[in-house]
Amino acid sequence: MEQTSVQKLARVLRVMVIIVFICNIIALLFVPALAGMLAENRWDGQALERLLTRKLGFWLEFAIHSWHPFIWMMAMTAEDFYWPVLSLFLLACGVCTAVILWQGKRVLDTILKGSPFVMDNAKSLKTAAMCCFVISGAALARLIWGFATYQNILPLLTYNALFVPIFLMGGLLFMVMSALFRQAVELKAENDLTI
Repeated sequence: MEQTSVQKLARVLRVMVIIVFICNIIALLFVPALAGMLAENRWDGQALERLLTRKLGFWLEFAIHSWHPFIWMMAMTAEDFYWPVLSLFLLACGVCTAVILWQGKRVLDTILKGSPFVMDNAKSLKTAAMCCFVISGAALARLIWGFATYQNILPLLTYNALFVPIFLMGGLLFMVMSALFRQAVELKAENDLTI
């Protein structure tokens, strides 16, 4: 059977989602170490160039050492909580983003099969909505932490202030789409019974 234009587009999008998902997982491995470098002001103009010219063995060792529990315990007992807060925030956002991408892949898989109106799609979209709400809540918590720590309004000028409404609205959009898919599944079931 020949694929429709929607299925062709879904196939391309599925490949793109998988590539971004893999990049997201790889990036998650390096979050603590890169956040620590940023917090310790070791991020000068040539830092990115030095990091990108390293060999694979360095990157594997870098990722393994960044997850060492001793480093996290030392950071949590330090007076400056910037590095652990940034790491936890980025890890939470990264994990939620990975879940959202995986749910998108699942929806695209059903489109490729030719049966998009199934209850699994409604559940996948609801899961993606919950992840958006988690990201929005984490950004709000980090924004409040910034207000308490710096005691000024400068945290309103950061990306955290943008994450709160953007991911809140994204979550609401996913919830609406989930309800639409659920309604379509119910209507499809009713039509199948009447015929």
